[in-house]
Amino acid sequence: MADPYTVLGVSKSSSLEDIKKSYRKLAKKFHPDLNPGNKEAEKKFKTISHAFDQIGSAEAKAKFDRGETDEQQQRQYEEQMKRQSSQGPFGSGARYAQSFGEDMGADDFFESLFGAGRKGKKARSAEDFNLSGPDVQYKMEIDFKEAALGGKKNITLPTGKTLEVKIPAGIESGKKLRFKGLGEAGVGKGAAGDALIEITVAPLSGFIRRGRDIEVEVPISFIEAITGGEIKVPTLEGEILMTIAPGVSTGSKLRLRGKGVGVGDDRGNEIVVLKVVIPKEVDPALKAAVEKLKPQFNYNPRIQS
Repeated sequence: MADPYTVLGVSKSSSLEDIKKSYRKLAKKFHPDLNPGNKEAEKKFKTISHAFDQIGSAEAKAKFDRGETDEQQQRQYEEQMKRQSSQGPFGSGARYAQSFGEDMGADDFFESLFGAGRKGKKARSAEDFNLSGPDVQYKMEIDFKEAALGGKKNITLPTGKTLEVKIPAGIESGKKLRFKGLGEAGVGKGAAGDALIEITVAPLSGFIRRGRDIEVEVPISFIEAITGGEIKVPTLEGEILMTIAPGVSTGSKLRLRGKGVGVGDDRGNEIVVLKVVIPKEVDPALKAAVEKLKPQFNYNPRIQS
């Protein structure tokens, strides 16, 4: 009797998951459907299937490890018969009596050894075997706008299949989209695996995502900060005009409703963070004008009100 652990290439300490992985790999390799006319492969396949029947579940593995399977009992019986035959006819009688016990006859003994085996299930044949196909992995990069607002994108899977991916609005990097049945084909009547698409969102200069909101920093002049007015603000759909009130400072935040992440009523907002910028080179005329107004309008922003 072939040791099922040896057949499947695992150890007695291997987990059930490792046993199943090894079984699937070997079963697919030697499956008759993939090796037409190869009798050796078919024989090997049946041996692998039978080995998995013996240790492929927690209950079956525990029973095998305790030596309680029909084949193990048969082997023990055959070894016992060999030992008894070597003792000659007189010694064997005493050993038979000891083995059967006072209340157990030979028929009962043989039934205990082989009865369960006659009623038990046979190893699965190639025709009855079904093996699900493995999943395929794919990484797809999408731009910031596609991630925020959703969209569609065509990709080619490792299997050669072309797939139109519908990108849900608000998806983030690291998320996976599952497409059932688009992985590798199964064996026999086994279902095909799935296609798993892992998303990576490319950054967009100037835009930062904050949950369902988008944050954008917009520079303004000190004159615009003092007088207020209309400024152009970038959004995911392009630039729009936004009114700022007089007297804003760096760090002031304004909200554009419905310009963030998502679609429809579920869409977040765009938060515009203002940054007052002084020109690097101050024009002499501008400096003179400010100096002239300084005595009248000067203030100290470092004194808390």
